[in-house]
Amino acid sequence: MRRPVVIAGWAVAASFALAACGGGSSSGPANINLWVFNEPSGSFKDAAKRCTDSSGGKYKVTLNALSNQADQQRQSLVRRLAAKDSSIDIAGMDVVWTAEFAAAGWIKEWPTALAAQVKQGTLPGPLATATYQGKLYAAPANSNTQLLWYRKDKVSKPADTWTGLIAQATNLKTHIEIQGAQYEGVMVWFNSLVQSAGGTIVKGTTVTLGPAGQVAANTMSKLAHSPAADPSLASQHEDENRLAFEAGTAYFEVNYPFVYPSAKTNAPDIYKNMAWAPYPGITPGTAAKAPIGGINWGVGAYTKHPNEAFAAAACMRNEENEKEAAIKGGLPPTLESLYSDPELIKAYPFAALIRKQLATAAVRPVTPAYADVSLAVAKAVSPPTSIQTNGFVNSLRGTLKDALNSQALL
Repeated sequence: MRRPVVIAGWAVAASFALAACGGGSSSGPANINLWVFNEPSGSFKDAAKRCTDSSGGKYKVTLNALSNQADQQRQSLVRRLAAKDSSIDIAGMDVVWTAEFAAAGWIKEWPTALAAQVKQGTLPGPLATATYQGKLYAAPANSNTQLLWYRKDKVSKPADTWTGLIAQATNLKTHIEIQGAQYEGVMVWFNSLVQSAGGTIVKGTTVTLGPAGQVAANTMSKLAHSPAADPSLASQHEDENRLAFEAGTAYFEVNYPFVYPSAKTNAPDIYKNMAWAPYPGITPGTAAKAPIGGINWGVGAYTKHPNEAFAAAACMRNEENEKEAAIKGGLPPTLESLYSDPELIKAYPFAALIRKQLATAAVRPVTPAYADVSLAVAKAVSPPTSIQTNGFVNSLRGTLKDALNSQALL
């Protein structure tokens, strides 16, 4: 998941104009169309200009805005790529799309030399999201992970497990804000719980869900039926969690780092007492497998300018551009070196924790059928109060098998 956009008044177009397919003549730069969500800080726009200027006239990067909703972004890209649209030179892809787009032949594998360049210094978690069947099909542009945010004026030290945190919140008569609505956010939660318990959901074309799936379901159900659950858990997304924490009605929040600058602006009294801790685990003393999100740059299979597209995509995620996206746009970098940069640490006082979590993050299932897999899980665990814990694993395994075999009508 990428961070939600929370800037007031930001308008998102529901549709967009078709970019020109052409690319410059032999005497002019190739026009490289980059399709990505309408990032509000302008960091992508700045990166496109810097890369254009540094190309020596070889290419010009033109930004084309997609919706800020991941499902709509995917739909727009899939329709164009399925139609072999050559105007998609670079696609800004959610980290869970790599397998689907690669298996369908919609994006190009990165050439050996450039692949080595991308891999150099990139954190393991983000790199795993860009890889399919051992080959690099995208370049990690930015990443994301969730932390446990808490009120240090109310809590001296938060528990490090979900069970402990539920008990702690119950004793304090407060809530744990977490995403429980039936959408990708609840899949992120379930996947992290499963991997934190030592399991997986799907590997390739095989359903691997086992006892860890039961642990995950029990944990979600336990929170949902406890006083620590927000009454609106079943309809909550990241932004509802943010608002509840900023309102002071909750002392705990599991969410992405965008909530930190938001509280500084919208709730300064909350912000001054806002602290962070690692993502909650399952077993005491054992670190959790935290969520991972972000955007990867994929080169369209039908581009008329593959060399220039690869060069531009590599440039768009260099240190300078990832650093601005982090500081200005709140999008954590994928390059390990940036996590020791003084300017980034100043903006991200929790940078060391993000870096640590991204190194061992819970990458969501890498499968071309991911969309159906995610929907199958979301239907099984949302609303969390309705989770059928008895026989949960066997039931979900059946649905997942149908999803992998394209038999599920989800």
